[in-house]
Amino acid sequence: MRAVHVTEAGAPSALTPTELPEPAALPGHVVVRNAAVGLNFIDVYYRNGTYPAPYPLTPGQEAAGTVTAVGEGVDDFRQGDRVAYATQLGAYAEYTAVPVGKLVPVPESVSLDDAAALMLQGLAAHYLSHTTHPVAAGETVVVLAAAGGLGQLLVQLAAHRGAQVVAVASSKEKREAALAVGAHHAVPYEGFADAVRELTGGAGAHVVYDSVGSATFETSVKALRRRGTLVVCGLSSGPVPPIDVELLRTSGSLHLTRPTLADHVPDAPSLRAAAAELFRYAAEGVVQPNVRERLPLAEAARAHQLLEGRGTTGKVLLTP
Repeated sequence: MRAVHVTEAGAPSALTPTELPEPAALPGHVVVRNAAVGLNFIDVYYRNGTYPAPYPLTPGQEAAGTVTAVGEGVDDFRQGDRVAYATQLGAYAEYTAVPVGKLVPVPESVSLDDAAALMLQGLAAHYLSHTTHPVAAGETVVVLAAAGGLGQLLVQLAAHRGAQVVAVASSKEKREAALAVGAHHAVPYEGFADAVRELTGGAGAHVVYDSVGSATFETSVKALRRRGTLVVCGLSSGPVPPIDVELLRTSGSLHLTRPTLADHVPDAPSLRAAAAELFRYAAEGVVQPNVRERLPLAEAARAHQLLEGRGTTGKVLLTP
């Protein structure tokens, strides 16, 4: 089967198209023929060594497709079922063997492209806005990298829950994209804390969702009101350096969290419940993944270059 391999951590050129044996359906697993593979920044972290991994590896952590083989002990799925999965390495391939606990059914009302685009970033946007900080009507919510895949979904969900959403993005085009999906205001990175305070009469935001990390952390802190919450949900500019926790006290008794999907959907029932609600939102038009580009799987290196160079708006899919 066609796949993309990484033999050692490195630049996008480390992503090498290759041929691998088609996986077998081991007990408790199903084999999925991937119709669409989602591109995510976590793929970059595994490729460049930010997140340690055993090499060689096939990257990619989300996809949607159809079941082609079912292993012993699997009763929930059968051949031909439409499914999607997340947090399972190996998606950059025509076929992936997936533990049944990481699979979710995809309803006919949702396309496989949309399902692939929603798994990691959609589930992340769901827990960030529903659980990490349950967004309430009337709150001011700041979303950094608001034109990206995660950012646009967060904007949509926060607006749906009745918040005033302030989008932060690097270019006029990206700010317009954030406004188009429901943001009430869109501002550039430079001085965004001042802009947020001006929009809130000096009070600041209830929550800032910061997927940029090192470059924006201090400004995100300044954008918060007393007892506000800073959610670090990505590190596209690099890891946040160690901080003195006294910063949280002197900045207004702030809350700081660095959440992960695995702690919010730790088992199959919670994963399938969250995915079902997310797919319902998609069918109702509450959230719409903005799939802006589809690239052949063999062009994974180019896709990573676009992502790291901030050359993407919305979601990029790879097609095996």
